[in-house]
Amino acid sequence: MSVRPIVLLGDPRLRLKGLPVDSFGKFLHGLLDDMTDTMRAAPGVGLAAPQVGEALQACVIEVRDTLYELINPRIVRAAGNDRDLEGCLSLPGYYAYVTRSEKVWVVAQNRNGRKIKVAGSGLLGRALQHELDHLDGKLFIDYLGSMDELIPVGSDEDGDDDGDAEHPANTREAAKVLA
Repeated sequence: MSVRPIVLLGDPRLRLKGLPVDSFGKFLHGLLDDMTDTMRAAPGVGLAAPQVGEALQACVIEVRDTLYELINPRIVRAAGNDRDLEGCLSLPGYYAYVTRSEKVWVVAQNRNGRKIKVAGSGLLGRALQHELDHLDGKLFIDYLGSMDELIPVGSDEDGDDDGDAEHPANTREAAKVLA
């Protein structure tokens, strides 16, 4: 297990669509372990294989001390709308408000190829959608009307940079929003 470099915005590998995983052996297990170590070291809430340079349909998410390893995941149902701050380890130092589904239901395979189902709302629901977007080469900034909607970490979104610790972009939790 090791921490891998995270692919940053501008690297064309972030825009590649992940290929389906059909082999559930040693390579995949090592990749998942490395992705988990990398996500935790960042720190982040999730990480997709393309973010470590592997164009595969695999991601890891950790919310409330529960680790989800999702292989070949797909959203089968979504409900409601939720607008909240979102960031990405591939675009460090910036966040933006993004509207996503409030709750999603996902089917996937685990590291051994067995079918699993995950339902999530709140941070887990947002992370599921964010990471599955990465597997299709989509980034959270694709939901923005313009890059002017990005909020630099440590700044107040109304331009009054008073270092307000209560502002979501200034909290450690916001720093762990997503990958």
